Amino acid sequence: MKESMALQSQRTYLPAAGRDSLLPLYDLMTKLMGADRARRGLLDQAQIRPGHRILDIGCGTGSLLIQLERFYPGTDVVGLDPDPKALARARRKGARAAVSIQLDQGFGDELPYPEASFDRVLSSFMFHHVPTDEKGKTVRAIRRVLKPGGEFHMLDFEEAEKGAHGILSRLLHSSKRLKDNSESRVLYFMTEAGFAEPKKVGHREMFFGHIAYYRAIA
Repeated sequence: MKESMALQSQRTYLPAAGRDSLLPLYDLMTKLMGADRARRGLLDQAQIRPGHRILDIGCGTGSLLIQLERFYPGTDVVGLDPDPKALARARRKGARAAVSIQLDQGFGDELPYPEASFDRVLSSFMFHHVPTDEKGKTVRAIRRVLKPGGEFHMLDFEEAEKGAHGILSRLLHSSKRLKDNSESRVLYFMTEAGFAEPKKVGHREMFFGHIAYYRAIA
């Protein structure tokens, strides 16, 4: 166990805001860009019910988790992220909002949970942070922790098949990590992981780029 934790501490990750120095501004920037509204769309899509156990993978500063607790009382909510600074901010936000949230430090391709332990796994603006060689492992790990019939719902920037649009989108789409965020690649990863009926269920054009919504059934 100690060896596993030591190996995780040596791994690198891309912070939510791209760099640690921007983390204090992250919530304000994303709110002004409409991220809260986009996340609410993800929650509506997930059809969450009382009693559901839900994992937010790549939870960052906890914005989606707090929305979950606010709109869906009676659920068991867990957040996972590799960034200790983002998790510390999420804990403070949760305390101010007076909500009970379990926050764990870890990586998406090594989920520290038993098989079939969640009804829903959610991911918002996380997948483009994952290196190409870890994307497939991450989706397979998500499939493993979902209960039979459980659902994976994802929201992220989309690599536009015919080019990117928007001020920030042009910058974000220059990243090599975003190349695997086309609809065809995301659906490939979901199918390869053994999900049933993976599909793109919606999209939006926003100031910070083109975003897409996906759903897959375990």
